[in-house]
Amino acid sequence: MSQVASQNMKNHARYIPLFHFVAGPILLVNFIYSIVLAVRIPIWDNIDGALVGLALLVLFFAGRGFATTLQDRVIRLEEQVRFERLFPADLRSRIPEFTRDQFVALRFASDGELPTLARAVLDQRIHDRNAIKQMVSEWRADHLRV
Repeated sequence: MSQVASQNMKNHARYIPLFHFVAGPILLVNFIYSIVLAVRIPIWDNIDGALVGLALLVLFFAGRGFATTLQDRVIRLEEQVRFERLFPADLRSRIPEFTRDQFVALRFASDGELPTLARAVLDQRIHDRNAIKQMVSEWRADHLRV
């Protein structure tokens, strides 16, 4: 059984090599090449190629956006259930005040520190995901990120 590396603020970002470092650059190079070709030889086939190149690049970024938006919705639901289980009654009534970004960032807080950290996030009106993640002292890993 392989050991999973400890996760923290510095290493929690996830990159899919085939997506981020192969498909993305290939689509970008294809788009640039097709634009150059369409400008140098402005015939319909080259213009059409540039439009298809643009469409593929848009799909690349939109697909990533769709996946991360769906992931954020699932995280919000999971965290609402977790908050209900872990929060004292006075803080439980404040669950509707949390924003999506706050839910997403607080998922990394351990069960022990979550109520205190969540109260601080609400009271100080902290909405920046990175700022909240930096406040986490006992990191709860999430290895199923998109």
